[in-house]
Amino acid sequence: MAQSEQQFLRNESKRNTPTAVKPPGPAWRRFVAENKLILVTLSGVILGVVLGFALRPLELSADTVMLIAYPGELFMRVLKLMILPLVIASLISGSSSLNAKLNGKIALRTFVYFALTSLLNAVLGTFLVLLIHPGDPQMNESMAEYSTVGGRTVTLMDSILDLGRNIFPDNIFQAALQQAHTVYVPKESANNGSLLPVANTNPPAARSSFSWDDEDELIRIVEYRPGTNTLGIVFFCLVFGTLLGTIGSKGYVVIQFFSAIFDVIMKMVTGVMWLTPIGIGSVIAGKILAVADISLVMTQLAWFIFTVLFGVLLYQWIIVQVIYFLFLRKNPLKFYLALIQPMLTAFATASTAAALPVTFRTMNEKVKVDTRITRFVLPIGANINMDGTALFISIASIFIAQMSGMQLNFGQILTVVLTSTAASMSSASIPSAALVLLLVVLTAIDAPMHNVTLLFAVDWFVDRIRTTNNFLGDCYCAAIVEHLSREELKQTDASDQPQSYREDDELTLDGEGKIPGRSTMDV
Repeated sequence: MAQSEQQFLRNESKRNTPTAVKPPGPAWRRFVAENKLILVTLSGVILGVVLGFALRPLELSADTVMLIAYPGELFMRVLKLMILPLVIASLISGSSSLNAKLNGKIALRTFVYFALTSLLNAVLGTFLVLLIHPGDPQMNESMAEYSTVGGRTVTLMDSILDLGRNIFPDNIFQAALQQAHTVYVPKESANNGSLLPVANTNPPAARSSFSWDDEDELIRIVEYRPGTNTLGIVFFCLVFGTLLGTIGSKGYVVIQFFSAIFDVIMKMVTGVMWLTPIGIGSVIAGKILAVADISLVMTQLAWFIFTVLFGVLLYQWIIVQVIYFLFLRKNPLKFYLALIQPMLTAFATASTAAALPVTFRTMNEKVKVDTRITRFVLPIGANINMDGTALFISIASIFIAQMSGMQLNFGQILTVVLTSTAASMSSASIPSAALVLLLVVLTAIDAPMHNVTLLFAVDWFVDRIRTTNNFLGDCYCAAIVEHLSREELKQTDASDQPQSYREDDELTLDGEGKIPGRSTMDV
């Protein structure tokens, strides 16, 4: 891309970022005006909790609960609707505004940060669960009615191989609709062309490969299940955007197109945010009303919930703040408080990806992180950075082992740490994905898997807690990567400065009525 066009994109980004103006009046009015979206989101969370617990004694019918949760369902659908175009537009416009060498450095710093913080969370979770010891073998008897024996699960190798299949999709259009995953089915069912309901409802033609497993008379089948393969789209967009920035003026119109899409989506986000009280309140109230016996479940699993909550807060309030201060030498509290609104959205929706539109808005307009970094880091982090998931999986796997009376040796504990880290980075940014990955870790340490269903009763709450860790990890990574890349970004800006871009340049025609430097065709 021409240097002047790179400079234009950065200038456009700055012009499209509104400047905060302090309104006149008393201090409380200024506070409300400056934080109105945070207050709106917080009111939705409070409304949902109060409404949910207030209506529980009425023992509402399933249809009534469904109607209460319906506005929240629509709110979630609107947020998810914007994820795919936002990810595509942000990655292509962000990666194309930087040179390939700088893209490589930013990508390396991002992935190293994500891997190390996921490992740190897995170690923290393992330490806390061994210290607090929330698992009690007697819980097996008191909560037996919640347990069901599941079927054969995928292994860690299957999970890693599925990760590779999804990173490198064979059809980019299919990646927008489906993602590859491994299932095990009986030989007879596969040979007859029928699949177990637990596996998938896709036709046999959707299978891409299989291998024999004679020990259990099962075969391993790679199928496609509904759901956006965001990892594959992220990889494609990164490569596409990086190469788009190398072809000069020929790719300028395409870059402008995706930059415009990003700006339009962000304007849509601003409008949707005013529906937050109804949407988030409906989601939380519906979840609270849907739990059959919330008091019994919370009592039986109180120590497990406490361990997860303590680990999440310890990481958020101390560890990640120390990391931020060590790198940036700035007050981390201001940065943390600025992220309250998108963090509440992530908590309410239990999805980092669903909160991505709000996260972009806050990071670009309020925190003022370089848009070239946020457009690069945030979409990747929403899919592979699962700090809270690594913490949860390590705690949950050892908790279940403790319930079963297992005495884990050092090798098994190390296996929990490593597999929790690997599994979390291969998880999807969707609600309750960690419960599926938990089976991978339990298989690795040969722990019983039938008690996993105990956690479904509280996952509606625990999932929201750990999602805030995932969200904060993405935001802090963007800030740290921007700091580490500051010199390269300055050099890029300085190299573009001599040739400033004028918007009239693209409309200036030569003597033949053509745009200089552009290939045109007579019609």
